[in-house]
Amino acid sequence: MDVKNRFSDMGILYLSKSNENVLKKIFEENHLHFQELFTTAPHVFLRKGHPLAAREKLRLEDLKPYPRLNFVQGAYESANFAEELFSNENTEKSIKISDRAAIVNFMIGLDGYTVSSGIFPKYLHGDAIISIPLAEDEIIRIGFILNKDRELSELGKIYVEALKQYRNNGS
Repeated sequence: MDVKNRFSDMGILYLSKSNENVLKKIFEENHLHFQELFTTAPHVFLRKGHPLAAREKLRLEDLKPYPRLNFVQGAYESANFAEELFSNENTEKSIKISDRAAIVNFMIGLDGYTVSSGIFPKYLHGDAIISIPLAEDEIIRIGFILNKDRELSELGKIYVEALKQYRNNGS
């Protein structure tokens, strides 16, 4: 809603099978335009020494015994606004976190995991966190939204170009 209310020039988000219909309706109702930057497969983030770290691919079933870490921000806790894919899937353990740095600490300290795009800045924890592709039928479409009557600012164009570097490498 920050973009709709012009508090923010643009918003970065993803579309997936589970949220696309709802988000596209919200975009239309609020005169917002989604511009896709790239697609990627979902990945699981976990610590390098995690019991599942040696696997080439993971399934949601493999993750059930471990705590799922969900980042929550703002007033929207709907699965359609979740930062992680599959956040509405049934799991034995789930921890909601509102501090991004804490997610890394829970990954390292509790063998927790989170599901995302596979893009994780190395400067946060070097090689302590790894990503493993998730073998589920899903594609993440990463892009940005703008008000339909707005164009990207010069700073926005620079930011979008920086995001495009992840188009083919996912990390």
